[in-house]
Amino acid sequence: MPNYEVALVLRTMSRPELISTLRRTADAIFNKGGIIRKVENLGTRNLPYKMSAHGSVHKQGSYFVFQFICPPSSLHNLEEEYGRDVDIVRRRIFKMETPEEFECTLHEEIKPPAYRKDVQKMIEESKKIDKYKFKYNSGLDYCPFQK
Repeated sequence: MPNYEVALVLRTMSRPELISTLRRTADAIFNKGGIIRKVENLGTRNLPYKMSAHGSVHKQGSYFVFQFICPPSSLHNLEEEYGRDVDIVRRRIFKMETPEEFECTLHEEIKPPAYRKDVQKMIEESKKIDKYKFKYNSGLDYCPFQK
Protein backbone atom coordinates (compact mmCIF):
# COMPACT_ATOMS: atom_id res chain seq x y z
CA MET A 1 0.00 0.00 0.00
CA PRO A 2 1.27 3.50 -0.76
CA ASN A 3 2.26 6.07 1.84
CA TYR A 4 0.12 9.19 2.26
CA GLU A 5 0.24 12.37 4.29
CA VAL A 6 -2.75 14.40 5.43
CA ALA A 7 -2.25 18.03 6.45
CA LEU A 8 -4.97 19.30 8.76
CA VAL A 9 -5.84 22.77 10.00
CA LEU A 10 -8.11 22.48 13.01
CA ARG A 11 -10.08 25.29 14.61
CA THR A 12 -8.75 26.65 17.90
CA MET A 13 -10.21 24.74 20.84
CA SER A 14 -9.32 23.50 24.31
CA ARG A 15 -6.92 20.60 24.78
CA PRO A 16 -9.54 17.88 25.53
CA GLU A 17 -11.56 18.89 22.46
CA LEU A 18 -8.39 18.87 20.36
CA ILE A 19 -7.49 15.38 21.55
CA SER A 20 -10.96 14.06 20.75
CA THR A 21 -10.78 15.59 17.25
CA LEU A 22 -7.37 14.00 16.63
CA ARG A 23 -8.69 10.68 17.89
CA ARG A 24 -11.66 10.95 15.49
CA THR A 25 -9.36 11.64 12.54
CA ALA A 26 -7.10 8.73 13.52
CA ASP A 27 -10.07 6.38 13.94
CA ALA A 28 -11.27 7.34 10.46
CA ILE A 29 -7.92 6.18 9.04
CA PHE A 30 -8.05 2.95 11.05
CA ASN A 31 -11.63 2.23 9.96
CA LYS A 32 -10.62 2.54 6.30
CA GLY A 33 -7.89 -0.10 6.74
CA GLY A 34 -5.00 2.30 7.21
CA ILE A 35 -2.01 2.36 9.52
CA ILE A 36 -0.70 5.60 11.04
CA ARG A 37 3.07 5.91 10.92
CA LYS A 38 3.59 9.37 12.40
CA VAL A 39 1.60 12.26 13.92
CA GLU A 40 3.26 15.66 13.96
CA ASN A 41 2.01 18.78 15.75
CA LEU A 42 3.09 21.98 14.00
CA GLY A 43 1.51 24.23 16.61
CA THR A 44 -1.21 26.86 16.74
CA ARG A 45 -0.65 29.84 14.46
CA ASN A 46 -2.46 32.67 12.79
CA LEU A 47 -3.89 31.59 9.46
CA PRO A 48 -2.48 33.32 6.36
CA TYR A 49 -5.95 34.71 5.64
CA LYS A 50 -9.44 34.44 7.09
CA MET A 51 -10.91 31.02 6.32
CA SER A 52 -14.55 30.16 6.54
CA ALA A 53 -15.60 26.59 7.19
CA HIS A 54 -18.93 25.16 8.29
CA GLY A 55 -20.52 28.59 8.70
CA SER A 56 -17.86 30.26 10.84
CA VAL A 57 -14.80 32.40 10.10
CA HIS A 58 -11.42 31.35 11.52
CA LYS A 59 -8.32 33.51 12.05
CA GLN A 60 -6.23 30.98 13.99
CA GLY A 61 -5.73 27.27 13.57
CA SER A 62 -3.85 24.27 14.90
CA TYR A 63 -1.71 22.55 12.29
CA PHE A 64 -1.23 18.75 12.29
CA VAL A 65 0.32 16.28 9.85
CA PHE A 66 -0.50 12.55 9.79
CA GLN A 67 1.67 10.13 7.82
CA PHE A 68 -0.19 6.91 7.11
CA ILE A 69 -0.47 3.86 4.87
CA CYS A 70 -3.88 3.26 3.33
CA PRO A 71 -5.44 1.54 0.31
CA PRO A 72 -6.01 4.06 -2.51
CA SER A 73 -9.67 3.08 -2.87
CA SER A 74 -10.53 4.47 0.57
CA LEU A 75 -8.97 7.93 0.10
CA HIS A 76 -12.11 9.46 -1.38
CA ASN A 77 -14.18 8.26 1.59
CA LEU A 78 -11.57 9.60 3.99
CA GLU A 79 -11.53 13.01 2.28
CA GLU A 80 -15.33 13.12 2.37
CA GLU A 81 -15.44 12.22 6.07
CA TYR A 82 -12.91 14.94 6.93
CA GLY A 83 -14.95 17.42 4.90
CA ARG A 84 -18.00 16.77 7.09
CA ASP A 85 -16.11 17.23 10.37
CA VAL A 86 -16.93 20.66 11.82
CA ASP A 87 -13.63 20.92 13.71
CA ILE A 88 -11.47 20.62 10.57
CA VAL A 89 -10.99 23.94 8.76
CA ARG A 90 -8.74 22.68 5.94
CA ARG A 91 -7.52 19.23 4.94
CA ARG A 92 -5.33 18.00 2.12
CA ILE A 93 -4.13 14.46 1.38
CA PHE A 94 -0.82 14.02 -0.44
CA LYS A 95 0.86 10.91 -1.77
CA MET A 96 4.37 10.66 -0.36
CA GLU A 97 7.00 10.03 -3.00
CA THR A 98 9.96 7.82 -2.19
CA PRO A 99 13.15 9.88 -2.23
CA GLU A 100 15.41 9.39 -5.21
CA GLU A 101 18.60 7.47 -4.50
CA PHE A 102 21.76 9.35 -5.41
CA GLU A 103 25.39 9.00 -4.58
CA CYS A 104 27.13 12.06 -3.22
CA THR A 105 30.69 11.91 -1.97
CA LEU A 106 32.30 14.72 -0.08
CA HIS A 107 35.73 14.37 -1.65
CA GLU A 108 34.20 14.86 -5.12
CA GLU A 109 32.31 17.99 -4.00
CA ILE A 110 35.37 19.58 -2.38
CA LYS A 111 37.34 19.55 -5.65
CA PRO A 112 37.53 22.78 -7.66
CA PRO A 113 34.97 22.87 -10.50
CA ALA A 114 37.54 22.33 -13.24
CA TYR A 115 38.54 18.96 -11.73
CA ARG A 116 35.05 17.55 -11.18
CA LYS A 117 33.94 14.75 -13.48
CA ASP A 118 30.58 16.28 -14.34
CA VAL A 119 32.16 19.64 -15.26
CA GLN A 120 34.79 17.89 -17.41
CA LYS A 121 32.00 16.00 -19.15
CA MET A 122 30.17 19.28 -19.93
CA ILE A 123 33.39 20.78 -21.34
CA GLU A 124 33.90 17.76 -23.62
CA GLU A 125 30.31 18.00 -24.88
CA SER A 126 30.72 21.69 -25.65
CA LYS A 127 33.85 20.97 -27.71
CA LYS A 128 31.89 18.53 -29.87
CA ILE A 129 29.27 21.13 -30.85
CA ASP A 130 30.02 23.05 -34.05
CA LYS A 131 30.56 26.69 -33.26
CA TYR A 132 29.15 29.38 -35.55
CA LYS A 133 31.76 30.87 -37.87
CA PHE A 134 31.25 34.18 -39.65
CA LYS A 135 31.09 33.91 -43.43
CA TYR A 136 32.03 36.84 -45.60
CA ASN A 137 29.14 36.69 -48.10
CA SER A 138 28.65 40.42 -48.35
CA GLY A 139 29.79 40.71 -51.96
CA LEU A 140 32.57 43.12 -51.04
CA ASP A 141 36.16 42.43 -51.97
CA TYR A 142 37.35 43.47 -48.54
CA CYS A 143 36.24 43.28 -44.92
CA PRO A 144 34.85 46.71 -43.93
CA PHE A 145 35.50 46.19 -40.21
CA GLN A 146 39.24 45.60 -40.49
CA LYS A 147 41.76 47.99 -42.00
